[in-house]
Amino acid sequence: MNEIWGNESVNAIVWHWPIALYLFLAGLSSGAMMTALSVEWMNPKRKAPWDAFVKAGVLIAPITIIVGLIVLIFDLTKPLNFYQLLIHYNLKSVMSLGVLLLLFYTPLCAIYAILRFRLTLSKSFLWPVMNLFGGVLDFLEKNSLWFGRLVFALAGGVGVYTGFLLSAIQTYPLYNSPILPILFLASGLSSGIAACICFGILLFSEEVSKEKTKYLLTMDLRVIPIESLLLFALFVGLYFQGGDKALVALSALSEGSWAMIFWVCVVGFSVVIPSVIALTALKNHAYKVNFILLNSISIMLGVFALRMYILYAGQLYLGA
Repeated sequence: MNEIWGNESVNAIVWHWPIALYLFLAGLSSGAMMTALSVEWMNPKRKAPWDAFVKAGVLIAPITIIVGLIVLIFDLTKPLNFYQLLIHYNLKSVMSLGVLLLLFYTPLCAIYAILRFRLTLSKSFLWPVMNLFGGVLDFLEKNSLWFGRLVFALAGGVGVYTGFLLSAIQTYPLYNSPILPILFLASGLSSGIAACICFGILLFSEEVSKEKTKYLLTMDLRVIPIESLLLFALFVGLYFQGGDKALVALSALSEGSWAMIFWVCVVGFSVVIPSVIALTALKNHAYKVNFILLNSISIMLGVFALRMYILYAGQLYLGA
């Protein structure tokens, strides 16, 4: 993706769509895991059979983070040298801290998924392999509350880290904001809730609870205004800093193709459409499957559009 629509392309694009895809998938993984754990903790017994949204979330989390990391590795100039990031750490580097965080989060969320699908896996060809680690899995199952809290904290860290990865870059005004990590955490949570609802209904329809569906729809409706407020604060903060940053804020919202993408895709898909659906078809959180799925897909598209917009607009709009 070496060319960008419109006349903004005079500025060099260093990071392309695979980075936006990685940021989206990492945020989605973080949000899905936090959502799954929140729903699980609503069950006082915390025992199987697990709710559809718990199953969906713990399945989505490891898959999306692993796919995201694969995309990131192959986007590197020398992907075969990626292993060096795992053995050389600079604790003053955001990238290095992120790698360390992912080194713990990725396997632990995969193990959590194994725990929640243990009964299903016991009937598969993987059972002999799992038997080798039966004692460890039993221990983690007995301490699943504390294990879940650890994974939840790591998931939140991954959600924030996706924003810090860009905000630490001082040469791009749109990136260099303390609001960006919080915005990425909120939008990642929103996409995670939407993904849990969508795939919970599609893959585990027999375990879907209308009560939990309404709970997650309500949660997402509360996250959307927060996300909108953070977007507003991001641009207002840039504008009132004056100079080039004010020009960046105005240009990013009003000039070129990426401004249109912001209003149509980011605001439209992640704010307007979900709000309209919630106030009409899902008024009082009515259980209407087609509209619930449309709502979830719209939110996920909007969050991906946000990642694309921030990545590209941040590199294109640099002020005077």
